[in-house]
Amino acid sequence: MPLLSIHHVTTYRYRQPVAFGEHRIMFRPHDGHDQRLVSAEIVIDPAPSSLRWVHDVFGNCVALARFDRRADMLRFVCSSAIDHLPVHPLAFALDEHATTYPFSYDAEDMPDLLRSIERQWPDPERIVDTWVRQFLRHGRSTPTEALLADITRAIHQGFSYVAREAAGIQDPLVTLASRSGTCRDFALLMMEGVRALGLAARFVSGYLHSPGTGARRRVGGGATHAWVQVFLPGAGWVEFDPTNGIAGSNRDLIRVAVARDPRQAVPLSGSWTGFPSDSLGMTVEVNVIAVGEDSSAQGDSPLRNVIAG
Repeated sequence: MPLLSIHHVTTYRYRQPVAFGEHRIMFRPHDGHDQRLVSAEIVIDPAPSSLRWVHDVFGNCVALARFDRRADMLRFVCSSAIDHLPVHPLAFALDEHATTYPFSYDAEDMPDLLRSIERQWPDPERIVDTWVRQFLRHGRSTPTEALLADITRAIHQGFSYVAREAAGIQDPLVTLASRSGTCRDFALLMMEGVRALGLAARFVSGYLHSPGTGARRRVGGGATHAWVQVFLPGAGWVEFDPTNGIAGSNRDLIRVAVARDPRQAVPLSGSWTGFPSDSLGMTVEVNVIAVGEDSSAQGDSPLRNVIAG
């Protein structure tokens, strides 16, 4: 089980000292059977007057920081280490009735899955529906694993990754029309697509271990990353990363937060009080390495994006 070290630094700079409101921080990795949290630490400069931890409605660990002093810089340094157990692609066991699509969820699961099945973005002309139904094998049964793998790889191979500094999420219809977006945009498109098929899906924010070089290098390293989980009977919540074509595996994916909507999994948010011209912007540096791996091999550079992707 490889030990992965994660170092995440976010720095805001201002022209003169400003006041800070409460900041909501979601950097602490999940602790589970396929990734075990070994250590986690957060250092904030200037030091907050209070820092408390809560679990949100999805069970994610959230830190809430409050401040009582002004400063011209605000920095969050989060360091953690996890034992990561990669699951082999599509190595999950489905209940027999779910091996082909369409299938039904158990009646006892439906009340908890309904909100994750509901579409969240308007699509009056059913454009996303039309797009996703091309992956069905009409006239014959469609293997569930193949269906989800095909959707994942179609986005990976047919869409262009374009980094975007602006906060927020892109409408899935825009992503389809432009055939481009960030990892969070691709995750949202896949979520809306599988929801159009009646499947439960949720958004995942976290980190990406990208040890390769050249063509083997994962897309989305050096910043927070985003992908999708789909609930499958017998297997539970299964990972799919359309940005990198990872289907049915958590390989190189480190979960931090899961949510029904991307806006519920923003890694860092908060407020400040001052003149608009006081803001000098922010930088984000994320470095994920296996213990014993040369960090310089990843080539991570500061990025100006705190939203996943």
